[in-house]
Amino acid sequence: MDSTAPSLLILIPAYNEEQRIEPVLRDYGRYFRDHYPGRCEIVVVLNGCVDGTFAVVQKVALELPLISALDFPSAIGKGGALIEGMRLAPQYDLVGYVDADGATAPEDFHELIRRIDGVDCVVASRWIEGAVLNQAQASHRQFASRVFHVIVELLFWMGIKDTQCGAKVMRSEAIALIHENLRISDMAFDINLLYAMKRAEFRIREHPTVWTDKLGSKVVLGKTSLTMLLSVIRVRLIYSPFYPLLRLFRPVETWLYLRLRAPLPRQRMGRPNRTTSTMRKSDVAG
Repeated sequence: MDSTAPSLLILIPAYNEEQRIEPVLRDYGRYFRDHYPGRCEIVVVLNGCVDGTFAVVQKVALELPLISALDFPSAIGKGGALIEGMRLAPQYDLVGYVDADGATAPEDFHELIRRIDGVDCVVASRWIEGAVLNQAQASHRQFASRVFHVIVELLFWMGIKDTQCGAKVMRSEAIALIHENLRISDMAFDINLLYAMKRAEFRIREHPTVWTDKLGSKVVLGKTSLTMLLSVIRVRLIYSPFYPLLRLFRPVETWLYLRLRAPLPRQRMGRPNRTTSTMRKSDVAG
């Protein structure tokens, strides 16, 4: 192990991924064990799983000790899972996250890490020159994705072609400075993260990625799209003169999230209770 290489934390949010996550964990665990020169840990953040996902993580961790888990019995959403996982950021130099479906291969994720020099965040992009889509999304999902991108660009003017690709790498000091501003618990979390970084004047680089659409997506297009739209409007209001009005409409907002069966946005966040809400590596491997 090269002590001069940056230490790395890879977060994998997981919701009922019993059927898909084992080969992904083995691929990532073996690849980074064999090819990453510095200290690397892979932490699966379980978000209200009611299947055998945790048992699968336990099994793989016996073979690959760099893998561990944080287990949250309540459904806190993909964004909520990443917010909690990012509390570990001060223990590492770099923090990245990737989807549990394996749409981004470990060698392509490693390429994002190699591109971190000179910037604070590297975003995998499917929509810039050089990207390779081995299996494209269904046409209706592509259409919804592009419409969402237009809405995000109109609201935030970030100039990022692909905010939603589930593979990103950041410097831990950047996360530390914006963590308290991460409030979105659903799949619009990426907008919250990137806009907080832009507001803090951190440098963001898009890098073309190799991406493969996977079967078994948890995205329910209509409900997920409405939830994400609600959340990006919320983020826009937070950074506007109209933020005080958000408090007045909070009962309506809460009703809408509950109606959509979506995780509620977070208010001011306290420190995690590690004795009740987390499961460390020793617990997983043992």
